[in-house]
Formats: sequence, structure tokens, C-alpha cells
Amino acid sequence: MSNAPLMPKATAVWLVDNTALSFDQIAAFCKLHPLEVKAIADGEAAQGIKGLDPIMTGQLTREELEKAQNDPTYRVKLAPPKVTVPEPKRRGPRYTPVSKRQDRPNAILWLVRNHPELKDAQIVRLVGTTKPTIEAIRNRTHWNSAQLTPMDPVTLGICKQIDLDLEVKKSAADAPARQELPEDPTLLSPEESINPADPFGNFKPAEAPQEEPNLPDAASVFANFSPAPQEENEE
Repeated sequence: MSNAPLMPKATAVWLVDNTALSFDQIAAFCKLHPLEVKAIADGEAAQGIKGLDPIMTGQLTREELEKAQNDPTYRVKLAPPKVTVPEPKRRGPRYTPVSKRQDRPNAILWLVRNHPELKDAQIVRLVGTTKPTIEAIRNRTHWNSAQLTPMDPVTLGICKQIDLDLEVKKSAADAPARQELPEDPTLLSPEESINPADPFGNFKPAEAPQEEPNLPDAASVFANFSPAPQEENEE
């Protein structure tokens, strides 16, 4: 209960026994009904409950108590906590209500199609599923793949828009780092690593073809040609 002291009934028992506060003041401070405080004062309620001193627990200051005792219309205020307890961090996959679990495969399909940069671990945090299920939906091997329809998980109420934007932002920040990785200097180009003439790596450069000797062309040959004289046929 917000703005209520620790163990309100035990605190009310102590205030009834040790202070001159009115029933309305104790009820307002302990978040109880005035009739319930009156029953505690009459011994009809909270029997066997040991009173808890709010001053010793740091929930009420003496100055505040004296101010309230001097003014019956004043409402006692709870002392601010001296130590701020952080909210517990959620661990493991997100819990999905039973009424929305049937829509979870549709949400996974929407994330796989619209945000392929998301990793499986990020989808697990958003939707509250398992990696084998994500892999089955991505590869269309899910038992209900034919009936699945991509649906926004934010619209379905499975996750919040701020959580989805945060995961997408993380993936976008990791993408340039993956693209800017230096290439391995030991790798060879495809032309150097694959040689169709010698696939085993024993390639030797082919020798330059030798020039053929200059041969006379047909025009020069027939230009100097003269027919041989024909001998007269003997009778």
C-alpha cells in the first residue's frame, strides 16, 4: 500500500497506547478506517498484535508527532525513506499472459520479417519465447506455419513500444561495428586463389608466344611469276 507505514495495524496499536492522537489521525496515517482504530482502542480488534514504534523504525519523527498532538486537525505525514531501494531487474524471458500466448507465434513472425536485424536473444526478451520456436518460425517448420499471420507485438500487448525501440536501437548500433571489421590480409583475391588451369596451386605463368617468321604473301609471289615457255610439239 502506497504511503502507508510498515505493519499498519501494529503501528496503530502503538499509537493508540502511547500517543494522544485522535482516531481519525491514526486512521489517516495507518490507512485504516476510523471504526477499525476505535475497535483496536476498545480491544475488540488486533488482539495479540504487539505495537510497533514508528519512531524507532524511522517512519515518523518526534517533531511530526508533537505537531499532530497539538493540532487535532493535522494529518500525520510519513517520514521520507532514508534509503532508496532500486526496483528489481527482470531476469529471464518476459512473462506472457495465458490469454495472449496463442498470439505469440504471430508476433514472432512479425519481428522476424520486419526486424531481421534482431537476434534470437532479443526476441526472447521481447516476446518471452524460446530460441527453437523462433528458428522453427523463421524456417517455416513450425507446426502451425500455414495459419500464422504477422502481427505487431505492441498492438497485441505482448511487449511495450519503448522496449521494442530499445532493442532495435541496440541492433542498429551493433550493425556498423560488424560492417567495419578489417579484412583478413592473408586472404587472396578470387583470381589468385582459383586458377582454372591448375586447381592444385601449381600454376605457372604461360610463356609468351614466339613470333612466327615473316612469310611472303600471295601478291608478292604472283608478281614475280612468269609462265615457262611451251615446247613445240614434234610432228
